[in-house]
Amino acid sequence: MSTNTMPAALAEIVEDFQAVDERERLQLLLEFSRSLPDLPERLRDHPEMLEQVVECQSPLFIAIETEAPAEGTAQAAGPVVRLFFSAPAEAPTTRGFASVLHEGLDGLTAAEILAVPDDMPEELGLTRAVTPLRMRGMSAMLARIKRKVRGECPIGV
Repeated sequence: MSTNTMPAALAEIVEDFQAVDERERLQLLLEFSRSLPDLPERLRDHPEMLEQVVECQSPLFIAIETEAPAEGTAQAAGPVVRLFFSAPAEAPTTRGFASVLHEGLDGLTAAEILAVPDDMPEELGLTRAVTPLRMRGMSAMLARIKRKVRGECPIGV
């Protein structure tokens, strides 16, 4: 797979992972875990608005919303997708991958997110550094985002 099929921010993250050796990749993932944004207060106070990704070994919850594009941007591209994640600090690999997806996909259009290759988690080069169950959880996060985006933005995608 080539990173040129991914949105620019996500491709850059994948390239960063690929540029370091295997041991450093896990460290990079842990660094991402520390940068996962907190939930906005409106979601923090209403956990029923979050959906659990049950395929993850650690408790991970996600909310996906759409909003109109910012003024001055191409309206024809459609609404942008906002991603919100909740994962405990004791689950750094889960938090790290959620942060990768947040940084790489938040604010993109539905079409851009749906174009991300399903095997993108493997491109991070972590398959020998984390367990197969954790890798499955990473793939499940991306699949859940895509499934929700298809349901939220069915027009033109």
